[in-house]
Amino acid sequence: MGLNDTPSANRLHIAFFGQRNAGKSSLVNAVTGQDLAVVSDTKGTTTDPVYKSMELLPLGPVMIIDTPGFDDTGTLGTLRIKKTRQVLNKTDIAILVIDGCSGKSQRDQELLSLIRKKEIPYLEVFNKADQIDIAAPEGSLLVSTKTGQGIQKLKEKIGTMVSIDDEKLHIVGDIIQPSDFVLLVVPIDSAAPKGRLILPQQQTIRDILEADASAIVVKENELKNTLEYLGKRPALVITDSQVFGRVSKEVPPEIPLTSFSILMARYKGFLDTSVRGVHALDFLKEGDKILIAEGCTHHRQCDDIGTVKLPRWLRQYTAKKLIIETSSGTEYPEDLSPYSLIIHCGGCMLGEREVRYRMKCAVDGGIPFTNYGIAIAHMHGILKRCLEIFPQLLKELET
Repeated sequence: MGLNDTPSANRLHIAFFGQRNAGKSSLVNAVTGQDLAVVSDTKGTTTDPVYKSMELLPLGPVMIIDTPGFDDTGTLGTLRIKKTRQVLNKTDIAILVIDGCSGKSQRDQELLSLIRKKEIPYLEVFNKADQIDIAAPEGSLLVSTKTGQGIQKLKEKIGTMVSIDDEKLHIVGDIIQPSDFVLLVVPIDSAAPKGRLILPQQQTIRDILEADASAIVVKENELKNTLEYLGKRPALVITDSQVFGRVSKEVPPEIPLTSFSILMARYKGFLDTSVRGVHALDFLKEGDKILIAEGCTHHRQCDDIGTVKLPRWLRQYTAKKLIIETSSGTEYPEDLSPYSLIIHCGGCMLGEREVRYRMKCAVDGGIPFTNYGIAIAHMHGILKRCLEIFPQLLKELET
């Protein structure tokens, strides 16, 4: 996979925040070396977050984000500030751009409070150094987008603000051995993207190959024949969650089984919480409200898993009249209190920080939080089997 092919969810998100006309867009252009953002003396030129993929050593592939001014006004300004708050939820490194001529404002202080509350590594950058004659406050930087002063130093500083833990970057590679082969069950239906596999499937195949193991990919209607003809037991079968029922019947019990969604939940850091939260399914009451949340937006098909299949399985399993709502992309509800359960997708299109933020909002509100694969496995009565590859988690589940 080339640099430009690195998924957004696998990039560190570096976002630039501040008031209108503090010079955020000029600074983003200076850091990226491109005229990415429109620059103007008119306040409020940036009306929506602007994203740019690039490489920043030693961090590697990153996503640079330019945000609207946090002091915007009016009805549209309120919406722009909301967008900026949403960006905070996915930010790994925050750059607070302060107008050096006017100094730190009340709005800047409000942004700092939000950044600290979310425990985001941050750096204060005072712009317009060519117009002022002061030393940089301790722990901050002085820059000038007009003269280029401090820009290289800023890049170097950003590169030291977080560390990349390569050991965390496994989807399945750490639970298989070299020379193993893994069987992947991939339905090709109306909901599948034309001409390609979905991102979790692509990433899992790549991770298997990097572990010096082999991946065999089949459709669900070829699974049984493939198992018979292989002549060797696969080390693991990974399936799309929507065909869990059929696959679990055709894969012998001695062969470990799990799903892409379950593996993605572990990869994004919310598997434990999902396993604990799924038991809420057994205690739902008439009229309870359920949120089914997806991290991406896509064209809905006739048998879409989030809006059609999961609601159908939920009603069949609980035999209750449930109120089911859905969200997609960045439109995750700010108020989760009406919900009795949240079922989230694997989060392949979201960064780990954003998925964990969503999880934390639910946990802090006392709302059970689980994910597609865990919920579907539970409803099919095969959850323990699908967690056997994680012995410690299984032990906690049984106790």
